[in-house]
Amino acid sequence: MDLVPALEEPLQQPLKSVLGPATAKVMAEHLGLRTVGDLLHHYPRRYEERGQLTHLADLPMDEHVTVVAQVADARLHTFASAKAPRGKGQRLEVTITDGSGRLQLVFFGHGVHKPHKELLPGTRAMFAGKVSVFNRRLQLAHPAYELLRGDPDESVETWAGALIPIYPATAKLESWKIGKALQTVLPSAQDAVDPLPDSLRRGRGLVPLPEALLKIHRPHTKADIEDARARLKWDEAFVLQVALARRRHADAQLPAVARRPAPDGLLAAFDARLPFTLTDGQQRVSREIFDDLATEHPMHRLLQGEVGSGKTLVALRAMLAVVDAGGQAAMLAPTEVLAQQHHRSVVEMMGELAEGGMLGGAEQATKVVLLTGSMGAAARRQALLDLTTGEAGIVIGTHALIEDKVRFHDLGLVVVDEQHRFGVEQRDALRGKGKQPPHLLVMTATPIPRTVAMTVFGDLETSVLDQLPAGRSPIASHVVPAADKPHFLARAWDRVREEVANGHQAYVVCPRIGDEEDDPGKAGKKKSPESPEDAAEKRPPLAVLDVADQLSKGPLSGLRVEVLHGRMHPDDKDAVMRRFAAGETDVLVATTVIEVGVNVPNATAMVIMDADRFGVSQLHQLRGRVGRGSAPGLCLLVTEMPEASAARQRLGAVAATLDGFELSRIDLEQRREGDVLGQAQSGSRTSLKVLAVIEDEEIIAQAREEAAAVVAADPELTRLPALRTALDALLDEEREQYLEKG
Repeated sequence: MDLVPALEEPLQQPLKSVLGPATAKVMAEHLGLRTVGDLLHHYPRRYEERGQLTHLADLPMDEHVTVVAQVADARLHTFASAKAPRGKGQRLEVTITDGSGRLQLVFFGHGVHKPHKELLPGTRAMFAGKVSVFNRRLQLAHPAYELLRGDPDESVETWAGALIPIYPATAKLESWKIGKALQTVLPSAQDAVDPLPDSLRRGRGLVPLPEALLKIHRPHTKADIEDARARLKWDEAFVLQVALARRRHADAQLPAVARRPAPDGLLAAFDARLPFTLTDGQQRVSREIFDDLATEHPMHRLLQGEVGSGKTLVALRAMLAVVDAGGQAAMLAPTEVLAQQHHRSVVEMMGELAEGGMLGGAEQATKVVLLTGSMGAAARRQALLDLTTGEAGIVIGTHALIEDKVRFHDLGLVVVDEQHRFGVEQRDALRGKGKQPPHLLVMTATPIPRTVAMTVFGDLETSVLDQLPAGRSPIASHVVPAADKPHFLARAWDRVREEVANGHQAYVVCPRIGDEEDDPGKAGKKKSPESPEDAAEKRPPLAVLDVADQLSKGPLSGLRVEVLHGRMHPDDKDAVMRRFAAGETDVLVATTVIEVGVNVPNATAMVIMDADRFGVSQLHQLRGRVGRGSAPGLCLLVTEMPEASAARQRLGAVAATLDGFELSRIDLEQRREGDVLGQAQSGSRTSLKVLAVIEDEEIIAQAREEAAAVVAADPELTRLPALRTALDALLDEEREQYLEKG
């Protein structure tokens, strides 16, 4: 909702700029603000109160900060240096205080004259700069500043009112300069076209949009800020939910072939040979899926569940139901390792039911084929032929399935594993291969809080598996502080040896591969941007190849140690996984390629090196690879981060609970929602500026209901042109990805 027609005027244009060209250029390049509307929707991060000073005691290191404080003293020193050998160098040291702490400001050279005149003891001002340490004391070098004094000059005009807005800023453009720019464009807020239908706005007691924009940028009281935020949160939630409701509505208009399993067909034969009974959760979710498959418009369902809750089995039963009904089913996996693993486990689970057309195949059997980019030409030709003729009822593959050459006899169901790695376009490309749109089942292995599901997967109905199958063993998790207590790490390797001695196997996971193409700088960038400690940790992340070598020669010598990572040849990867699954390898040292879907019930221990380099959900995913059999699982999270760091607290949270839904909430509270909504991957700005996905659960749920009602009554929004405009702005090309990533 960044653009509304009256506010589309660019901040910078050849003949007449709304702002000075330099300011407009910095805003466009560093903050992505290009129009008057963009700037009006750049909301303050927080507000300072005159008379209430910020806490200098809590300043973060290496961050760009804005503080309000008072000058305690100012001293001008002269010194000799290479540039000023005769002792004519000048350094101004100013100490500022806010009652909670003190901070030193330093200015050098010609830069001392203006602050020397202006920053007299007792003067109050806003200061902005990057916090650094000199002689073990915090300081700001050459900070920008704005005096806060009661004389009738322009600066007081700018900072009139009791509350001073502090804007998200950059080193090139301080908060108060953004404030001044806003002062220039604020009159345009009167032209903002309101996207909320009048009845909804009045019914919810929300202020009109122009008033909300004025109040968020120039509040007189805290109540003004509350009014503005309540209104702007509704805008974000409602426009997004309308976009999702329209997608749901459009999908519901499409025709699909109803697929009902035959009473004594493939599904019944498969169920009869299962060596266990399905959990209540699996039965309930299967019923929801079968009900959807029996309708004549396409199913769009998200299947989410705990790590190890048996999602693959539920998806396989849905695929068998469709094959029973004469159709074909395709499962799309994000990596070759995972596609091969799924193919192996499906064939194992089905036994002779997967041997259609072969000697010894069961009467109801079908063929299950694998299709990946690295297959040999002959195997690929045969797989493509089996799909075209309908000989293969089930195909499992990577994005190679989406290629033009792939033709289906009658595609009835698409199962997408790990949705957040596939965009809507890829889903649609595969769906386009059916004679009519096929049914769609999206599986995600990361449990998602309900609000995120409503916000990110709002175009899908949701089924949740929150029960683990019988016979699953508990996983004990512990943090291993390698720097504080090195003997704990030695004990970790002893534990691995003990597990192997008891006939079990272990994983060791590292953040990096470590071959010559692998750039430690890049590796550092890939980790989750979750905490300042991650950035502060300058050592390159530990690498698979180095760790495997050290373990083989040291603590795990004598054990059969192999490596697995994403840059190996697919055949080599498959061979390594087969040996590990067959028990021919004791310890597998791997990257996160083992994160999802890898199923080796005999693997009971996992050691995650540099665990602080992984996100909470990723650690939970990885941990789910152990404890898959009858023996209890053990997960050791190795870190060198200090005890008080946020990274250690995060690891403590993972060790303390096996509830993935609880962990995903913690994960979300500690990260910006932008990351969760796929913005980090796509590089575009998050469209959520005031809405917090976890805190604003109620608003999101209410907005979803209102949006569904509005779209049901007027799918094209012909009676709501302002809402259409806001929607077009949300879904401009740059933000299409917003709805494509989970």
